[in-house]
Amino acid sequence: MLVLDASIVVELTLDRVGTGATDALGQEELLAPPLLWSEVPSALHELAFREEISRTLADRALKRFLAGDIHVNERRPQELTRIAWQLADELGWAKTYDAEYVALTKILGCRLVTLDMRLWRGTKHLGLVVIPEELA
Repeated sequence: MLVLDASIVVELTLDRVGTGATDALGQEELLAPPLLWSEVPSALHELAFREEISRTLADRALKRFLAGDIHVNERRPQELTRIAWQLADELGWAKTYDAEYVALTKILGCRLVTLDMRLWRGTKHLGLVVIPEELA
């Protein structure tokens, strides 16, 4: 079981993640907090809006995302918001978005996979957050 954040899911939907990482992810149950279903479409739309990717590619990536195998955590853990708030305080973050992914990871007792190097570096001491290369 792995929790994925928006940074890696966006790259997966755009098919910009190496096959080693996708193979490792394919062997796991993939989970995310409900926040993911707002963040990924927003990021894809922004990439197309800024003309960093074509509208066609953004539309294809969105369809891939919506048809994907990532599952929202069945029940939003009651303590998710409280733990995310505490983590944001501990980590010195103004916003709780990233902390929500870390909190879900902590609650489920698994790892969070990210491509967000700031998130990875900032949480390394927790031992919960990995980049794809660390999955192998």
